[in-house]
Amino acid sequence: MPQSAQAIAPVATAPPAGPVPRRVRVWDPIVRIFHWTVVGGVIANLTYLRHAETPHIYVGYAVVAALLVRLGWGFVARGHARFTSFVPGPRRLVGYFAAMPGKREPRYVGHNPAGAAMIVLLLVLLATVGATGWMMGLDAFWGVAWVESLHEVTANVLIGAVALHVVGAIVESIRHRENLPLAMITGYKRVAEGTDIDNAPVAD
Repeated sequence: MPQSAQAIAPVATAPPAGPVPRRVRVWDPIVRIFHWTVVGGVIANLTYLRHAETPHIYVGYAVVAALLVRLGWGFVARGHARFTSFVPGPRRLVGYFAAMPGKREPRYVGHNPAGAAMIVLLLVLLATVGATGWMMGLDAFWGVAWVESLHEVTANVLIGAVALHVVGAIVESIRHRENLPLAMITGYKRVAEGTDIDNAPVAD
């Protein structure tokens, strides 16, 4: 007597919790390479290479070269890498800071005004450290006290600014539920939704 076929029940799958957020490329390769070159160079030169003269000099040159590329790219790039897309005016910067205590500041797809102001400060500090470091190797400025002092003081200020930048990135990552360090690796962030602001909507 033939056995009856046994039906195979389909395996139930749970529906997705919600729509998968769409992503957009924000940071192009030049921005990301610059960022991590500076991170590695600054950490190296301000820690274990601080008193290693020759490696310190060459790492400094590498950071300065990356800085020059980024400065040039900031004027000709499209999208979020272009300086005009994120450098804030005083009114926008003050308004953003005023909204922060009440956690009312909007999410920006690119740099928010506070982050943009920090980027400008970091670029100025890097340029100053690089320029004074280069001057210290010239005969005309060899052993000149003010050049050495400016180099040392600016390097120390840079340490504080970098620490504040890291804290700000962590706070914003938590506040807007978005991993900003990871975005600087992959180049991608969530698209603008709701009250989010995309300050450079043209794709790179």
